[in-house]
Amino acid sequence: MEQRSYNQYCATARTLDVVGERWTLLLIRELLTGPKRFSDLQRSLRGLGTGLLSARLKYLEQQRLAQKITLPPPARAPAYELTEAGAELAPAVLSLARWGMKWAMADPRDDEVFHPGWAVLGLRACFDSDAASGLRVVYQFCVGDEVFHARIDDGTIDTVHGPVRHPDLTITTDDHTFREIAAGRTTLAAAVQNATAVATGDRAALRALRTLFRLPTPVQRVAAAPNTPAS
Repeated sequence: MEQRSYNQYCATARTLDVVGERWTLLLIRELLTGPKRFSDLQRSLRGLGTGLLSARLKYLEQQRLAQKITLPPPARAPAYELTEAGAELAPAVLSLARWGMKWAMADPRDDEVFHPGWAVLGLRACFDSDAASGLRVVYQFCVGDEVFHARIDDGTIDTVHGPVRHPDLTITTDDHTFREIAAGRTTLAAAVQNATAVATGDRAALRALRTLFRLPTPVQRVAAAPNTPAS
């Protein structure tokens, strides 16, 4: 793959030289939640063809942002994971997500797909560390065919794909309801009340969950009003 450059001796430009190509940051997003097989990435990044996915992964390897590994038993399958340099892009990706929640998210378009597994990173982007001070709890989310969990430990959060043993609270719902909650068009409490979501486990953990994640209020991007000339 030909590498394009802004040809500027500037940290921002150099970073965009490395990660500014289409799909590259989305691949980083996927790998920030743990190692992924080629098929996992294909499933999450619909619209990215097999050939281009192979090329982008090879590019990430060349840039020392990702590397090939073999998953441990029982999978024993080839996969990709981020290097230290790739993992350090997490704050930038989370900042982009928070900006997007405020300035870029509106109602979903007809041609847009939604993958519940993206919430594994989205939970980190919306996490209110102050509200979680002193709290130690594990939440499991079963959304359609997806299972992921969040471990809260005194103001910190770790979110991971897959189930966890002995969660304090498990939320079970469908893709549509979860998308509505994630978009702020309904609440978990409302979904539980109308039986489109089920909460199983510790009631105190459920009450705490309502305060731990804060979606930014969406704002429409508009141009500033022009200055009025002084009379």
